[in-house]
Amino acid sequence: MIKIFHRTDKESGLKELDQIEVGSFIYVEKPTEADLSLLSLKYALDESILRDARDPYEVPRLEVEDGVIYMFNRFPVMLGQRVITTPILVVYHDDFLMVVSLDPIPFIGKLTSDPHFYTTQKTEVLIRLLTEINRGYNSFLINISRQVRNISTNIEEISNKDIAQFVYFESVINDFLSALVPANNVLTKLLSGRFFKLYENDQDLIEDLSLAENQLVDLCRSTLKTIVNIRNAYSTIMTNNLNRVLKMLAALTVVLTIPTIIGSFFGMNVTVPLANNPQAFWIILSSSVVLSLLALVVFFKNKWL
Repeated sequence: MIKIFHRTDKESGLKELDQIEVGSFIYVEKPTEADLSLLSLKYALDESILRDARDPYEVPRLEVEDGVIYMFNRFPVMLGQRVITTPILVVYHDDFLMVVSLDPIPFIGKLTSDPHFYTTQKTEVLIRLLTEINRGYNSFLINISRQVRNISTNIEEISNKDIAQFVYFESVINDFLSALVPANNVLTKLLSGRFFKLYENDQDLIEDLSLAENQLVDLCRSTLKTIVNIRNAYSTIMTNNLNRVLKMLAALTVVLTIPTIIGSFFGMNVTVPLANNPQAFWIILSSSVVLSLLALVVFFKNKWL
């Protein structure tokens, strides 16, 4: 799907065009091979770079070919019940700004419906796109952090389901980090001013974006550290509880061994003391109980239980 939008600051509304005019904004969603070939041929774009936009594992980077700037980024989306990042390519041409995406971009509708969206202001549109991408990361990260805190309120009651959720969160955050770190490097290159002219206000906005991405990276690492600490604490608690159970079972084994040994001696088919005593059973039973209780007292006194 290819859509072409155009609006100047003197026009009252956004227009959707059939052909590109200078200052147009082009949105390409789920491009086919034919779409990419057409765009490459019609607007003298590098087809091999355009094809990279269909690679789901493409990493953020910046390339310049024949005066055209190709900026790859990734943005987070919900795919079923999972959060993933998907590639987005922004083509900064002298005559237009083009966005190529493998998946639908949720904030495109928000931008095009904004009464202050002017396609001729390419740098501003680019900055707004990057801002919306950062907001998407921030929203998902805040939600993950909130869920991690909720799960960690009672570490001793963490279930296997919670542990599996932590593993999923780690996978998502690592995916975010693999996108945010190189994306911030791209912003650093843009700030150099070597690729297109930056006015003071634009430069300030890009610096703010870079700072925001650094904060997102810090939040990712902080959340990862929290998850690891919770899992380590849970593992330590479980190990300690297991050791206590094993210690208790070992002590009970020793205590119960005493009446077992006494019963074994008096159960032999030989002449034994008290064999003719009518109170023999009660004497043996009482002795076993007393000795077992003494063993328990020794264990408690030495804090073995």
